[in-house]
Amino acid sequence: MRVMQTILGANGVIGRELARALLEHTDEIRQVSRSPKAVNLGDETFAADLLDAKATADAVAGSEVAYLVAGLKYDHRVWAEQWPKVMRNTIDACKRHGSKLVFFDNVYAYGRVEGAMTEDTPYNPCSKKGEVRASIATALMEEAKSGELQAMIVRAADFYGPGAVLSLTHATVSERLAAKKTPQWLGDAKAVHTFTYTPDAGRSVAVLGNTPAAYGQVWHALTSKEPMTGEQYVRIACELAGRPYALRVAPRWMLSLLGLFTPVLRENMEMLYQFEHDYRFDSSKLENAHPMQATAYRKGIAETLRG
Repeated sequence: MRVMQTILGANGVIGRELARALLEHTDEIRQVSRSPKAVNLGDETFAADLLDAKATADAVAGSEVAYLVAGLKYDHRVWAEQWPKVMRNTIDACKRHGSKLVFFDNVYAYGRVEGAMTEDTPYNPCSKKGEVRASIATALMEEAKSGELQAMIVRAADFYGPGAVLSLTHATVSERLAAKKTPQWLGDAKAVHTFTYTPDAGRSVAVLGNTPAAYGQVWHALTSKEPMTGEQYVRIACELAGRPYALRVAPRWMLSLLGLFTPVLRENMEMLYQFEHDYRFDSSKLENAHPMQATAYRKGIAETLRG
């Protein structure tokens, strides 16, 4: 069990869930961020900026596995400038120290997909942020194919879960129900939209990172197969919160107008396609490789509302 595993970009919701899940595999966990905090008793903390190559290399030193779960400011210009540097620094650090690398990714690189997204879905980004994710994911897997680095990508759908305060459903559903306000949704509330429960994402990354045969591949994090729409999500959440069902859907023109004054909303506009069309995410590959079962939405939403 005494094998160092390092979380780069620690203390976000996925970093926290990963840290908890890694206790099944190791008792040496290093938390790395600009201001890292221990999640488990005995965690090592290491302050580092992943934009600094030397600091990143020092953070990875001695690690058998490094998990890149960092998040950057939600701005396509920041992503275009900083993500390639973060990825390059992490790749170089892992190659220098002989560490395996697990990159936790989203689905932006796929763009709009007809049918279910799988690990074989080609990259066809239709957003600036998607173009950045496709570029860094391609760079990583090319390094893996070269034989100089053991690496993999684990992708998840949009999040929901306890403490996932940056998720869409936290702002539009959980927070509003807690404040006795009507939940909101974007796009088409009747369109299918898959969500990955954050503890399931943490479990998936921990298991795959400790499975030697998983490297050199792309994986989808464990995600419920129950068909879910925005309307269904809100109905379940309202019932569990003891509130009457009600839902407001903001039209695109209103979001565009608000985006003129709200930068984060403006950045979300290019991703609105994900809510205007069916968004189906499939994790069968992981389920077939490991005896794992995704959390049912009703249980997950209940835990999310409890925080």
